[in-house]
Amino acid sequence: KRLAFLRHRLGEPWPDVTDDALLARADEWLEPELSRARRRADLGRIDAGQALTRLLPWASGEAARLDELAPERILVPSGSRIRIDYDDPEQPVLAVKLQEMFGLQRSPEIAGVPLLVHLLSPAGRPAAVTADLASFWKDGYTGVRAELRGRYPKHPWPKDPATAEPTRYTKARLGR
Repeated sequence: KRLAFLRHRLGEPWPDVTDDALLARADEWLEPELSRARRRADLGRIDAGQALTRLLPWASGEAARLDELAPERILVPSGSRIRIDYDDPEQPVLAVKLQEMFGLQRSPEIAGVPLLVHLLSPAGRPAAVTADLASFWKDGYTGVRAELRGRYPKHPWPKDPATAEPTRYTKARLGR
C-alpha cells in the first residue's frame, strides 16, 4: 500500500503494484520464493513485502527513501509512533487519540500530502476528522471538547489545544 501511494503521488520510478502489474512481473519479484515452494504451506510463509522490494528502483537511490517518503509509522507530539493507513492512495490516514496531537500547529504530511487525521476519543472512537489541524483547533475543537469533556473527565481538555502539552495519559497519571 505504501508503494501504491508513492506510485500514485510521485509516479516513476516507483513501481506499479496493481494486481495486473504484479502478475505480469511475478518472475521479477516472486520467482525465488516460488522456486523453493514444494507444498501449499510454503506459499503461506512467503513474505510478500520483502519480495516486493525487488521491484524498487535501487539504481536511482529512491528505494532507500521508501521509509522516509512513506513511513509505516509517524511520531506524534506525545511521543507515540502511530501507524499510517495507506488504504486510500489519495490521502493516507492517521488515527490517533486527540490528546496526543495537542500542541501540533499543522497536520502532518508525507510526500507533500497532508494526512487525514482521525482524532479519536480516549476510548478510541472517532471524535473528528480533519486534514487541517490548525483550522480544527480554532473552529471544531470547542464543540468536540464540550461533547467529550463530560464523558471523559479523567482526561485533559484544555481551552487552547494548539499550545497545550500533548499526552497519552489521564490527568491523574500526569500529576505523578
